[in-house]
Amino acid sequence: MKNLLSLFLLSFVFLSARSQDLPADSGTFLLHKFEQHIGKETYKVYNYKDSKRYAYKDSKKYVVDFKFVDRGSPVPLKAIIKVNPVADPLELVIKGSTSRFSNVDDSIKIKGNTATIRVNDSTYTQKVLPFTFPVTGYSPATVQMLLLQYWNNKKQPATINTLPFGALQIKKTGTDVLTFNGKPLPLIRYTVSGLIWGNELLWTDKAGKLMCILTIDAEGDKTEMMSEPYEALLPELIKRAAGYGMEAFGKSTALPSSANKIVAITGGSIIDVEKGITIPNGVILLQNGLITKITKAGTAIPKGAQIIDAKGKSILPGLWDMHAHFEQTEWGPAYLAAGVTTVRDCGNELGFIDAIQKAIDSGKGIGPKIIMAGIIDGKGPMALGIIQADTKEQAIKAVDTYKARGFGQIKIYSSMKPAIVKAVCDEAHKLGLTVTGHIPNGMSLKAGVDSGMNMVNHVQYVYSMMKRNKDRSVNFDDSISKAAIKFLADRKVVIDPTVGVYEMAYRNVKDDITKVEPAFYTLPLPLQTQFKNTGEDSATVARLKPMLESLRQIVKRLYDAGVPIVAGTDMGFPGFSVDRELEIYVGAGLTPAQALKTATITPAQVMGMDKQTGSIATGKNADIIIIDGNPLSNISAVRNVKVVIKAGKVYSPTVLHKMVGFSK
Repeated sequence: MKNLLSLFLLSFVFLSARSQDLPADSGTFLLHKFEQHIGKETYKVYNYKDSKRYAYKDSKKYVVDFKFVDRGSPVPLKAIIKVNPVADPLELVIKGSTSRFSNVDDSIKIKGNTATIRVNDSTYTQKVLPFTFPVTGYSPATVQMLLLQYWNNKKQPATINTLPFGALQIKKTGTDVLTFNGKPLPLIRYTVSGLIWGNELLWTDKAGKLMCILTIDAEGDKTEMMSEPYEALLPELIKRAAGYGMEAFGKSTALPSSANKIVAITGGSIIDVEKGITIPNGVILLQNGLITKITKAGTAIPKGAQIIDAKGKSILPGLWDMHAHFEQTEWGPAYLAAGVTTVRDCGNELGFIDAIQKAIDSGKGIGPKIIMAGIIDGKGPMALGIIQADTKEQAIKAVDTYKARGFGQIKIYSSMKPAIVKAVCDEAHKLGLTVTGHIPNGMSLKAGVDSGMNMVNHVQYVYSMMKRNKDRSVNFDDSISKAAIKFLADRKVVIDPTVGVYEMAYRNVKDDITKVEPAFYTLPLPLQTQFKNTGEDSATVARLKPMLESLRQIVKRLYDAGVPIVAGTDMGFPGFSVDRELEIYVGAGLTPAQALKTATITPAQVMGMDKQTGSIATGKNADIIIIDGNPLSNISAVRNVKVVIKAGKVYSPTVLHKMVGFSK
């Protein structure tokens, strides 16, 4: 009997142990970027035993495997999260990549009122405040699924404190009824603010099952996580998300309601960006979104006009960012607050950017004028987006689709076959569109231009044409380098250098980041976290310094040769990176007046819009900024924006910035 009892107990222990290994539940989220399915996240749920002697029946351990491949780069992440029977968090362990350029290695263990936290190599303890949940960013979706359950279990508190730091807010914002399998499917919509910059959008079904997260990854790109069976609903949710975000800004009572009223700007110094001179003590009248008159001080101001006293300030046209990626609605107010009134969006989800542009143009949203460049890639392991072309027929169809949706330009991306570039360019030119973009893999810049490309994104492609020294610097005196510059000048190829991107990528992470962005500590905390660790170690920075300096000098050489240079950021610090790009150009040897042209009149000229915008002149669009200081003597004065006028509407930069979480 004793032996039988022992055998029974041993069998019980064995079966109990095996039961720990069998998942009680599981799920899959499909991961997307630019709507393209690039990976998946799976989770398995196990009964969790939190001590050697006792197990709570409903305690759970979630084991998460998250991985996507972004343009050829694997982004893998593993996580374990444990919760007690009432879904209170007990532990989060997370390690891996959150983007192509960022990693996480954290653990958070909660016992009673104390949390033991490890972030990379740093370990410390912290008191646990009421309503606290461990979460380390947008991924994985499983953690956010449990976060939402926790919020509901706690009766939806106004704020959730997050570990290792921060706080967030969750709000139920409505119900969307979609059609799925021929039947109506109600989805409950939530916003989460404070986890990323701005708002995430989440949807659950009526039972509370997480269906979709629309978020921003750790490099600032739109990322979507979709419950596997419902992937077909993603395009519609993306389109609706754009409308909801813009609608919220458009309803703000702190914003102007009309551009019909006459606005008179008096007493300031008007910057003529075409001539590079200052016109002191001028008067500018605006009405119906246009500049109606420019005159001298002493001119009678129409009765009832809104008067803006610009005495002691400079008045200049609104700035352009010629390499934007309008990844979320928050970019709209952030751009305007920094004085950027026009952007060229160089690749986005078609439905999203189309909805954003329509909302802004109709007055239902807040943001700069958007010129859309529709991205087309080729098929392959490094492809981006869902609009891809590997044949002439596919190329023509893609270009025609963008033209029909009101896009102003086509952007070629890196995986397109060189043979297809000409087909894209031919169709675009036939329809009156210009072509910009990357130089595809296996193709030279010269071949791209010979195939019809009018413009090129990123100075790296110019650098690749030139003779380089052993330390990676460019030998500008070599005949190869001279021929490259002459080729670009003869063809008038427009270059947006995005030097600021390389400056950030190759900066020393130990350096003070405010040297790159003086307003860094006014950024929302999620953005500070995103940027602070961007860069390289001291040895790598020293090794790459000659190359970075050559990238700057290429801009100067191209400008002097007559190559059209337009300022673009490829995102960076929202709005502010345009200012930094201009500072880099001046540091490379351009005069402040020349640098200002790259963000005002030159972009307008190359986009065929200089009759309507790009400078301050009668009859042009009323896109104007008023700043402290004189940008013709100190280019950094463009950072001191005091008033923004876009399409005749007058905005306060402070109000706009606070609207999207900046401290001022």
